[in-house]
Amino acid sequence: MPKLTVRNLTKRFPVSDGPAMLALDGINLDVEEGEFIAFVGPSGCGKTTLLRIIQGLETATSGEIRIDGKPVRGPGHDRGFVFQQYGLLPWLTASQNIGFALEAKGVPTRRHGEIAERVLATVGLTGFGDRYPHQLSGGMQQRVGIARSLAIEPDIMLLDEPFGALDALTREILQNEMLGLTERMGKTVLFVTHSVDEAVCLADRVVVMSPRPGRIREIVPIDIPRPRARLGDALRDTPEYSAKRHLLWTQLMELV
Repeated sequence: MPKLTVRNLTKRFPVSDGPAMLALDGINLDVEEGEFIAFVGPSGCGKTTLLRIIQGLETATSGEIRIDGKPVRGPGHDRGFVFQQYGLLPWLTASQNIGFALEAKGVPTRRHGEIAERVLATVGLTGFGDRYPHQLSGGMQQRVGIARSLAIEPDIMLLDEPFGALDALTREILQNEMLGLTERMGKTVLFVTHSVDEAVCLADRVVVMSPRPGRIREIVPIDIPRPRARLGDALRDTPEYSAKRHLLWTQLMELV
């Protein structure tokens, strides 16, 4: 049984002065446990909407989503969401932001500090638990967002362009860190990005979506052997990487 199943998913948004806007149409996808799936496509094709429906933050107009065979009816702690704009509460420290997520899950307060310390160490932020968001760089804030998602021990991690707001250097550093992290932990990951390089670097398969209404145009396997993190920057110099990047870039150019 796939970890995640999406069947015949459609999403329409009401429009005040006209017919409803069809955002997603007939989405079908199976995701295996431990698989890293990246979504690419033109702006407005419904990538983020699909992620939000899987998280339970939006409801589908029709179709269904199942995790381990069970229907998704709303948000759940089996899924962790990482937003593009960090989503940290500015009046809480890094550790307290993580504790906020743990409290929502019902984890006893006495364990918050220990868990926060552990997940901050996992993302390279040992010693930064007492810092407020304004005291952290953008890259560090996004690490806290990832740590907060990891703290609730989700089966599936959903990341909506988590590095999109970062400068090019920080983005590449975090791509490499994300690659190492996901390969070590074996999490099931759904990752929305506008970057072909990012998709090829991180994913097992890349889902190419068409312009609105969003449909799956192609699913491209990225058959670069794992572990890839050990290759570092050399990963981008391999012929396999170049070939997949060219294939995806060509497909996306056909959509604009």
